Amino acid sequence: MISLSKKSSCFSQLCLALCAFGLALLGDLSQALPMEDQDYYLQEIINRDHYYSFPEPTEEYSPFTEQPEEEESVPAAETEKPPRLRPGRKELKLKKANKKEKSILETPPAKNGIKKGEKNKKGNEKMPDGDSESRSAYEDIRESCPPLGLETLKITDFQLHASTVKRYGLGAHRGRLNIQAGVNENDFYDGAWCAGRNDPYQWIEVDARRLTKFTGVITQGRNSLWLSDWVTSYRVMVSNDSHTWITVKNGSGDMIFEGNSEKEVPVLNVLPVPLVARYIRINPRSWYGEGSICMRMEILGCPLPDPNNYYHRRNEMTTTDNLDFKHHNYKEMRQLMKTVNEMCPNITRIYNIGKSHQGLKLYAAEISDNPGEHEVGEPEFRYIAGAHGNEVLGRELILLLMQFMCQEYLAGNPRIVHIIENTRIHLLPSVNPDGYEKAYEVGSELGGWSLGRWTQDGIDINNNFPDLNTLLWEAEDRKKASRKVPNHYIPIPEWYLSENATVAVETRAIIAWMEKIPFVLGGNLQGGELVVAYPYDMVRSIRKTQEHTPTPDDHVFRWLAYSYASTHRMMTDARRRVCHTEDFQKEDGTVNGASWHTVAGSINDFSYLHTNCFELSIYVGCDKYPHENELPEEWENNRESLIVFMEQVHRGIKGLVRDSHGKGIPNAIISVEGVNHDIRTASDGDYWRLLNPGEYVVTVRAEGYTSSTKNCEVGYEMGATQCDFTISKTNLTRIKEIMRKFGKQPISLPIRRLRQRARQRRQRR
Repeated sequence: MISLSKKSSCFSQLCLALCAFGLALLGDLSQALPMEDQDYYLQEIINRDHYYSFPEPTEEYSPFTEQPEEEESVPAAETEKPPRLRPGRKELKLKKANKKEKSILETPPAKNGIKKGEKNKKGNEKMPDGDSESRSAYEDIRESCPPLGLETLKITDFQLHASTVKRYGLGAHRGRLNIQAGVNENDFYDGAWCAGRNDPYQWIEVDARRLTKFTGVITQGRNSLWLSDWVTSYRVMVSNDSHTWITVKNGSGDMIFEGNSEKEVPVLNVLPVPLVARYIRINPRSWYGEGSICMRMEILGCPLPDPNNYYHRRNEMTTTDNLDFKHHNYKEMRQLMKTVNEMCPNITRIYNIGKSHQGLKLYAAEISDNPGEHEVGEPEFRYIAGAHGNEVLGRELILLLMQFMCQEYLAGNPRIVHIIENTRIHLLPSVNPDGYEKAYEVGSELGGWSLGRWTQDGIDINNNFPDLNTLLWEAEDRKKASRKVPNHYIPIPEWYLSENATVAVETRAIIAWMEKIPFVLGGNLQGGELVVAYPYDMVRSIRKTQEHTPTPDDHVFRWLAYSYASTHRMMTDARRRVCHTEDFQKEDGTVNGASWHTVAGSINDFSYLHTNCFELSIYVGCDKYPHENELPEEWENNRESLIVFMEQVHRGIKGLVRDSHGKGIPNAIISVEGVNHDIRTASDGDYWRLLNPGEYVVTVRAEGYTSSTKNCEVGYEMGATQCDFTISKTNLTRIKEIMRKFGKQPISLPIRRLRQRARQRRQRR
């Protein structure tokens, strides 16, 4: 018993010694930090996973190989090299020179502070001073690594950490480039990461989860209607284990990067040489005097090949489509459309619908088995994009769709062949080319949230259409008989048509296009969110800014919106993070426009109330202007949705309205019982009425003809139900025609009575 107690005593002393040694080690780790940050720092160390702690793969690994850019030969050893960050047009170009490889964490002297949008600058960036070797290094960096994906949400919330936070809504997860705050800037959705204290010990860091070659940092201030917060200078540190950090040096001292001078314009700082590490940390050193430490950011970096990293492989996205995945300026867009037309001359036609304020033509592509003419019984469909010039993804998706449909038609894809042979498709990739050129000039990531959004004369095209909602609702509120209130084809007010009206020339061109072609269904592609919005876009209650305001065809619009959202790879994913402030998962990636935010004069409401076309706004991505290397993945996200939505133009009923001689009757009114919204026949007497599956009582009326009613059934299978009508002229119409034929004009009954009374008066006298 005595020997056992001695052993127990020795074991206890050994445990105490080990504990004391461990505490000493922890003390050394935290020695470089201020006392108030040590607990948080130790907690971060305990909670983090090791770099090699990811589970082993269970499937065969297939590395993603980027396609080389056109007219460039890429050696086999460099197939992992990602596309370059597309520079703006005005950036200075230098001759390339061979440079000696630097050690991983070596940082030679260089200057910093590359700002976008400053006056009296020849470009978006300031070249570093130094010898030709430094200048060559700068150019190589600028042309290489893309964003890691803070803005596109590729970097998850769990990969972002900060020293302290002011509150949850200003946590590290909100420190993403171009993230927008809610109107109320509440505790959940605010516009930046903001430190809990204003001192030089604060930091925000990104865990790339694999070794990455970091090349640059882009920063913004806090997005806020009420406050002005931004960081004016900062340091950059990197680490491989999140314990030991090395600061970017400028010679013998720490390099201080110049930050922002206001809260919205992005500022890019390029590192003197690439730094390879897993973690990167931004340490603010100074900030706006009347504000706090707040910032949004994006990191430029190239993930290094690592076949053992399961996390990276499971999140890869590739495409088998051989398309031109790049951003196209105006000339390149025009050339691409011409190339598609030359590849598929029998099914394509390029035309323009007008010109922009700067005189750029608004080009559209038609895809049909008989391009250039409307075929009786064939519905017309349209996609448009770029109403906001800086929302670039929609523009590129339409150009990709154009190429894809041409290639698949030539390859004999039965689905695409069927669509083209039974639909007349119109694709208008750039409604606002003037605005796009502004955004393209500075390139991806550097345009901020609004550069290029408006037309050259400062008009938002998306909300520049006539407000017909108010005319409709005022007429209904006057309590006239419902049959006297027009529910469709509401005319444009005279004031809107005047030359002095604030209407963009692009808007007028679109309206003329919409009135000329009998479109049935359309989608306008926008950016900055991931949702499909359906009309109405304007609230009916005057005092409200958000209120669900359905159309009479609400069930049809809901289905159309869901058909796109449900086939998108991310839109209905309940696990995905919200883009900015709104969570649209409760309605499966769809939203009524007025319940989101009210807008008067939207293209959706105008299209519904003035034409036959049902139009929806499709927000295709959180990032308005994604980097080129994101385009293949965005195409995969949207490809099936773009095709499925086109196919919905064949849902409902269709037919011909003819007279007793078999001639088509134009402008005949098609009414569906229980739906207070009518449509009209086209010039040949054909019509298309979008409806969900069910049985409907349909009535046709036309001036001078008797009305006709029949039951039409819409099935669940794809393809509109044929529902033709033959109507005859009324007796009065026939009498008028006979009298006109023999040179006599019919006399109306009231005039005849007045003349008879006049004769009787004369006789009495």
